Amino acid sequence: MDMNMEITDNVHYIGVNDRTTQLFEALWPLPAGVSYNSYLVTGSEATAIIDGVELTHAAQQIEAIKRVLGPGRKPDYLVINHMEPDHSGAIEVLRREWPELIIAGNAQTLRMVKGFYGAEGRTLAVRDGDTLPLGGATLRFALTPMVHWPETMMTLVEEQGVLFSGDAFGCFGALNGAVVDREMDCDRYFPEMVRYYACIVGRYGRFVQRALERLKDVDIKMLCPTHGPVWTERAAEVTGLYDRLSRYEALDDGVAVVYGSMYGHTERMAEAIAGELARQGVRNIEVLNASHTTLDVILAAAFRHKGLAVAAPTYSDGLFPPVAHALEALSVRCLAGRKVILAGSHTWAHKAVPAMKELLAGCDLVEVAEPVKALQAPDDDALEACRESARALAAALR
Repeated sequence: MDMNMEITDNVHYIGVNDRTTQLFEALWPLPAGVSYNSYLVTGSEATAIIDGVELTHAAQQIEAIKRVLGPGRKPDYLVINHMEPDHSGAIEVLRREWPELIIAGNAQTLRMVKGFYGAEGRTLAVRDGDTLPLGGATLRFALTPMVHWPETMMTLVEEQGVLFSGDAFGCFGALNGAVVDREMDCDRYFPEMVRYYACIVGRYGRFVQRALERLKDVDIKMLCPTHGPVWTERAAEVTGLYDRLSRYEALDDGVAVVYGSMYGHTERMAEAIAGELARQGVRNIEVLNASHTTLDVILAAAFRHKGLAVAAPTYSDGLFPPVAHALEALSVRCLAGRKVILAGSHTWAHKAVPAMKELLAGCDLVEVAEPVKALQAPDDDALEACRESARALAAALR
């Protein structure tokens, strides 16, 4: 990938692609890789790097900066919108290359710079609404705390309506040759945006809403996140998707059927639910075995669909661990507004459904039927109860 990509006459893309890391944050699978986006704004009087890259890619970023600036010119500022190490890991390397580089960030950012990297001196503390003139390009800073760390902020090039949004509006997936949406088929990135949001940002919907409220009167012509494409033609679609996700609005009327099963008995209950949902006209159904489906896929499905069905057995006087893990993750993300049915099986002590209810207590969900309970292998009555529960869910979705 050509790392010297001109986005506008004074904004260049200097980010990198990572197609070798398997787990983002050591948690989330990256089947299509990820980009660490960084930008360079060149004014007539000064230049500013906007966000950095992950440490092992620092040499590529430095090479790109030198290519853009040419001999004899150095970057003056490093603006840090977000301190997570996939964007700040190269700070020490950049400082060694250009010792006079000034690190610009808000008060919390600068404390983290010292805490993570021991970097002090030659810093510029910025507050909400402050500006930094570069000569023909004025940077304006907007603090957007908890999207999704406390120090997060966004930076706007006022003259051009170019917004550097940090992790907001980002997505998984490396960039394949092009950087700007109008130069690629970018449909593939929208499912990755849902997965990214559900995994990384999902808990902080109300803070995303606050950030969107702040941006509603800003004339944004170009949206430059730290992951994924630069958005121009489809920027409104991207902000609209983040708006819906952060309000916990489902993207469709489908159902995520999440289940766990040790010996196939609870799986029969999940299949009975899915089959009846289909008979009732629900067309978008994802049946997800929690023992074999990665957590990111389950989270994305729960955020995407309006309906949620959970089936699992009792295990060690509690809930089958893979399902418990999934429900705990949904609770951490404060999932809301979903229509839900529950089904549990047990051999001698019925603990699965009470454990499900406890784990989901932190979510604002609507149970539309009494939970189904099956003793040992589900008999015809238990399977019919599953189908009846599915009918109630289908009716609620309608």
